[in-house]
Amino acid sequence: MIDVTQDQSQYLTHFERIEKTVGRNGPAWLVPIRKAAISRFVEMGFPTVKDEEWRYTNVAPIANTAFEPARDTKPDVSRKALAPFLFDGCCATLVVVNGRFCAELSSAGNLPKGVRVASIEAALKTDDVALEPYLARHADYHHQPFAALNTALIEDGAFVFVPRGIVLEEPIHVLYVTAGSDQRLVAHPRTLIVAEESSQVTVVESYAGLGDGAYFTNAVTELVSGENATLDHVKVERENAEAFHIGTFHVHTDRNSTIHSHVVSLGGALVRNEINALLDGEGGHCALNGLYQIGGTQHVDNHLHVEHAKPRCDSREFFKGVLDGSARGIFSGRIYVEKDAQKTDAKQTNMSLLLSEEAQVESKPQLEIFADDVKCTHGATIGQIDEDAVFYLRARGLSETAARSLLVFTFANESLERIAVPALRRQLEQLILRRLPQGQLLQEWT
Repeated sequence: MIDVTQDQSQYLTHFERIEKTVGRNGPAWLVPIRKAAISRFVEMGFPTVKDEEWRYTNVAPIANTAFEPARDTKPDVSRKALAPFLFDGCCATLVVVNGRFCAELSSAGNLPKGVRVASIEAALKTDDVALEPYLARHADYHHQPFAALNTALIEDGAFVFVPRGIVLEEPIHVLYVTAGSDQRLVAHPRTLIVAEESSQVTVVESYAGLGDGAYFTNAVTELVSGENATLDHVKVERENAEAFHIGTFHVHTDRNSTIHSHVVSLGGALVRNEINALLDGEGGHCALNGLYQIGGTQHVDNHLHVEHAKPRCDSREFFKGVLDGSARGIFSGRIYVEKDAQKTDAKQTNMSLLLSEEAQVESKPQLEIFADDVKCTHGATIGQIDEDAVFYLRARGLSETAARSLLVFTFANESLERIAVPALRRQLEQLILRRLPQGQLLQEWT
């Protein structure tokens, strides 16, 4: 086991630069938050496998690597290079390349009056009053070191704000891109999505890597849903094969509000999705869905914590994994029900499909219940392809390889079917198919 070194000097140097530039010109209310966050990061240090919450994920490769701030680079990225990561039907597309908002690659249609889709950097300069009640108010930088690091180093990202009563029929797409460089880059993108009372919005948040080489994406997303609002969020992670991706996001629901979240992880060498949800209004609903398809030596860790703080809320967790080669997957899900959260209805499901003898999965579902009138269940399954199903399909003319590919796709597609953006769902289906041995044949059928 590699010991994690606590040399944080590169990040402290980055923080000092921000204090002198961005911090000096930014809003006064953000200064103490930055300072508190960097102090907590220094106090906590990088997590190690001795920490129970990180026992299956060793971040020593991140802690021991010297990264350069991605914002210091000036990549030349064309819209053609981004085409595989875009999809039709969006009312706005915001592109951030190597930590910087890129206006020439972004586009905004005719958004309703009051809807804001802007970079964090621009919003901090011109509209910080709209950010102040929400930014860094929900993601827990006091106990999560990577969230603390991101909060201390906030420079750019995406701000989506939908005012009261507005319904957006088309999705908003936020695309974060890391372009190739001779240096090992690090970016700390920040995303804030706010749906006010009785509003409705769908936001797709994508991460993509162009070129080869290792880099580190340390992302934080805050989703805030007001009373009676509906917020649909899809995160698609398609980093390159050598990338490190730590993604923390916090969901906050108000009275009778609904948040649907979908996390699809396909790329990256080491990926951790830290998902936290607080149901803080009576009658709230939260659905957390996920799918990862990995092979080789990829490592994906989905870590969920759902807290029921108010009565009559319901939550659903549905995560699936497909693993080949020597890949390793982790699912750790905790449902926490406070004593006043009566009539809670919570369900957690984790299913993993192993395609090789070397692939490994750790599944850790947990319930902590302090109320006495609740309905909470959890379940986990880990298995291989059903040989009877393979025999059935072969008896109807399919080759063994095609039969196995079809069964894998069917297993994965149960998660994709929950994504309510047709163009994105079709794109992801094709991606899953192309990664299967006879995916091309199945693409023709589907």
